Amino acid sequence: MKARIIITPKKAVLDPQGKTVLNALAHLGYSGIEAVHVGKYIEVELAPDTDPDAARRALDEASHRFLSNPIIEDYRLDIVD
Repeated sequence: MKARIIITPKKAVLDPQGKTVLNALAHLGYSGIEAVHVGKYIEVELAPDTDPDAARRALDEASHRFLSNPIIEDYRLDIVD
């Protein structure tokens, strides 16, 4: 079992890296892209006997307290098999 945590800047926060990627994609001829948000991807491998609900609660707390900056970032947590 794995947990995947995707952290991205909040929409209202300036994302210079995302803007740079957007400009580069446009410069290379990729059209139809309105916005790019560059963030972090964290994959956590869980022990086979881990309770998924307990893991979700613990990782949700860790994501909020440590892995992301809740003032400027959003995160999404997925528990997958």
